[in-house]
Amino acid sequence: MATLNQLEAFVAAVATGTFTGAAADLKMSQPAISDLIRRLEAELDAKLFQRGARKLVLTAEGEELLPFARQSVLASQMGASAVRAVQSLGGGTATFGLLRNAEFYLRTDLAKNFHLAHPKVRIRLVGQNSWETARDVTSGQLDAGLVTLPIDDEELDVLPLARDEIVYVTADELRAQKTPSIADIAAAPLVLYDAHYAKTDPARRQLNDRAQLGGLTLEPKIEVEYLSTALALVAEGFGDTIVCRSAVASEVEPRGLKVVSMAEPMYDTLALVKRRGMSLSPATREMAKLAFSALVAHAKTNAGTVELIPIDGHLQRFLG
Repeated sequence: MATLNQLEAFVAAVATGTFTGAAADLKMSQPAISDLIRRLEAELDAKLFQRGARKLVLTAEGEELLPFARQSVLASQMGASAVRAVQSLGGGTATFGLLRNAEFYLRTDLAKNFHLAHPKVRIRLVGQNSWETARDVTSGQLDAGLVTLPIDDEELDVLPLARDEIVYVTADELRAQKTPSIADIAAAPLVLYDAHYAKTDPARRQLNDRAQLGGLTLEPKIEVEYLSTALALVAEGFGDTIVCRSAVASEVEPRGLKVVSMAEPMYDTLALVKRRGMSLSPATREMAKLAFSALVAHAKTNAGTVELIPIDGHLQRFLG
């Protein structure tokens, strides 16, 4: 049976591309890494790497083993981390991903409030596009996160929490007089943000999928990275865009822009995500609880725009 040390050596060799790199990562000698890999191959009666290349290349057997080896190593690391953190949250790290416009939904300082409650716990909050957060949770770079759907969830547990309408924003009086269909949107001059994530951003994926179903193609006139830039261009008459309803009061209305619901309503669905079947560390579990509580609290204010999704006891089961 393969040992944890053998699997750690295998995963490190894949990550670094050489046995020498794996040895440096694991603080071992290169011969020791080679021996661990040799014994693992003997145990499995299979060659895991193609020899002779300047950089290690996995064989078909190595490719099959890799996801299971990563899961085993990650489970071991998580178990050790949970033990060290202990139930009192006297240490450890809360590692949590946030969607880039989280301030529209939470309206609170998660880092400050968490630190006041658990001053001995390190905090790592990463704000980025939801596609990146989902990817980083899948790979183990983040323990959990708050994202908008849809995302690629093949290796994730997903708990939907709330939804927020995506609305059409324009400075054009005529286009603001009707609820636009996907055909109207495709025909309009569009100024879309999240240019780096044109194919993966959840809202843009929904819009592209709708266009495809209608036999249409969305071709933005201008693509930029940030919402504020897109809205400035819309205000100057360069085109129209889409935003979540929660951004209207703080970002759209001050620019004097017009907001219209779509003929077929579209929503950002907010959800918690974690690696499938994995238990969260005590610290990250508390951060997820705090993010959920902040979302619920803001939703109940006059400024709240999201519709909460009933989750009953699902949150506790999700958090583990």
